[in-house]
Amino acid sequence: MALNTIQAPRSVVMIRPNAFTPNAETAKDNAFQGQSDLSGQDIANTARDEHDAAVAALRAAGVTVHVFDDDGSRDTPDSVFPNNWFSTHPGGQVAVYPMYPVSRRRERRSDVLAMLKAEYRVETVFDYSGLEEDGFYLEGTGAMVLDHIGRIAYVARSNRADPITLERFCSHNAYEPIVFDALDASGKPVYHTNVLMCVGTDFALVGLSMITSEERRATVVSRLEQTGRRVIDLSVDQIAQFAGNAIELTGERRVLCLSQTALDSLTPAQISIIESSADVLPISVPTIELAGGSARCMIAGIHLNKRLNEGENP
Repeated sequence: MALNTIQAPRSVVMIRPNAFTPNAETAKDNAFQGQSDLSGQDIANTARDEHDAAVAALRAAGVTVHVFDDDGSRDTPDSVFPNNWFSTHPGGQVAVYPMYPVSRRRERRSDVLAMLKAEYRVETVFDYSGLEEDGFYLEGTGAMVLDHIGRIAYVARSNRADPITLERFCSHNAYEPIVFDALDASGKPVYHTNVLMCVGTDFALVGLSMITSEERRATVVSRLEQTGRRVIDLSVDQIAQFAGNAIELTGERRVLCLSQTALDSLTPAQISIIESSADVLPISVPTIELAGGSARCMIAGIHLNKRLNEGENP
């Protein structure tokens, strides 16, 4: 039986970092960033090695990975996190996003978009990046956690998720926005929704206690359950270990890609629920996690149909 791949894409884009470093600009509202005693070059080298090992693990699981090198010439310390500047959607839509930190706006790449158009069926590109000039931001599938089956966009309010831009995205791409307030352990707004939750085909990982409104918390649970998901409630400590920053993909089987840090924080009961639907695929990225993002942030899923070569059957 063919796997349902609407939520869990078979192909992804990843950016190989060659000048990675935790970004001082993004640290202003990203409480998940860390520090290291390593030198700048050692951090960059280690992050590149972690990325390469992650690519190898995904490919070994049968996931198609399109890798693009960042040579560091554009001063893009967070380029290893491409899911923030573009996303793809069933039906042939691609979206390009306005970024809150100035340093992250340089990450947008025409060669990535050209590859998508050449190898996949792209019907429409919605480019929202010009909204930066008016102070409107929406950082892709960092700011939004998308249920591609139920067509719902879950969004925690923050500097990175403007409601006007969100409404425009949802109107263009036929998603229903569900917006809520969520606070991190220090009492500040969670900077990206995808550190708080992950929606898979049959389950969802969510830090429910971080959603401040009891009513909105109940709405999130209700909508997830209505769309057939078992809700796995994550603690604040588990969220801090990036347990919510995971992504479901399809290779030879469905897999949940998450960091080893995240996996180590999960309980046997939580892992059992995940493994009833998908294999667990951990990747070790502790250096990359110093920038405040983890496995999900590193992976931009391709929810597009592949172009057929001449002679191939649909």
